Amino acid sequence: MARLPPLERGIGSDRLARWHSMGGRYTVCLIVAHALLITWGYAITAHTNVIHQEWTLLDSYPDVLMATVAGLLFVGVGITSMRAARRKMRYETWYYLHLYTYLAIALAFAHQFATGAQFMSSLSTRVAWASLYAAVGLLLIWFRIIVPIDQAVRHQLRVHSVVRETPNTVSIILQGNDLLALRAESGQFFRFRFLSKELWWAVNPYSLSAPVTNDLMRVTVKDLGDHSRQLAQLRPGTRVMTEGPFGAFTAHRRKRHRVLLIAAGVGVTPVRALFETLPSTTPGDLTLIYRARSNDEVLFRTELESIARSRQARLHIVVGSRDALGADPLSAQMLSQLPNLDEHDVYLCGPAPMQIAVTRALRSLGVHRRHIHTESYEF
Repeated sequence: MARLPPLERGIGSDRLARWHSMGGRYTVCLIVAHALLITWGYAITAHTNVIHQEWTLLDSYPDVLMATVAGLLFVGVGITSMRAARRKMRYETWYYLHLYTYLAIALAFAHQFATGAQFMSSLSTRVAWASLYAAVGLLLIWFRIIVPIDQAVRHQLRVHSVVRETPNTVSIILQGNDLLALRAESGQFFRFRFLSKELWWAVNPYSLSAPVTNDLMRVTVKDLGDHSRQLAQLRPGTRVMTEGPFGAFTAHRRKRHRVLLIAAGVGVTPVRALFETLPSTTPGDLTLIYRARSNDEVLFRTELESIARSRQARLHIVVGSRDALGADPLSAQMLSQLPNLDEHDVYLCGPAPMQIAVTRALRSLGVHRRHIHTESYEF
């Protein structure tokens, strides 16, 4: 999660986040097991009870008290990262609670050298172990602190204007210098820090909703909470810091000549950029299916229709509630009406339940999993 460009662009932020989450669960479980088992083992050896042995460890062994606090912090971060807990808190709250992981690592580090049998007797092992920590720390500092500061200085990014797209969605147009040097691709996203009085402390990910030019970029944001709601109030001239570009939801994943793009809701933002830029030489190579609950929620209708005409692409905007269209508006039966579907690469972006249902439908129609490209933006 150090924001390493080869990993972010080659694997994708969503997959990295899943691996990180899985690794975090294993790590927390191993830390808890280590604390319980080593206390139990020492208690058996000392012929005493576990509570007395725990007190002895805290009181007599160097740096174990700090390590115990670190373990509790790891457990706390693990609990707040559970899906049920995440649903009840804002992204910003979850993000800053997650930063306590760094404090936990710092508190736990010393006890490894003070009490670890492998380290106490071997200088080379201590150096190798500390070097691993130092390498990760340097990567974090470089890509999460120095690179964003360098981008802010070089590109001088500021808010150019804020455009109301729908009653609950705005596009933020940003202006800067030499933005093509960022090498941002359609389908990717940046993490933005808007340096206004209300928003400077928060960093949030937003997808590009149009190709980047040398002096402009655009993101489109739906009102999903306090931060995204306040973006509508941004004033022109507000300075912006960025991290990125990130994500592997790009043209590089394409393996087939024909491409089907499927989007729902605000998931159309990266798909709209791909619709404009994916290489296409034959009429009908590109097809976009865009699902929205009502006409008021359709984003970029005029732009999408213009792109479809200029590129001789197919555009299907599926509008209506589930009551009107049926329980599954993007069912296998509906998708089967597209000719030669199994010869397409499919780019899919939208709410997680929609992605799961559509992926299942595509697989039932013979589209191989390696030709279905998704990216999730849920934290």
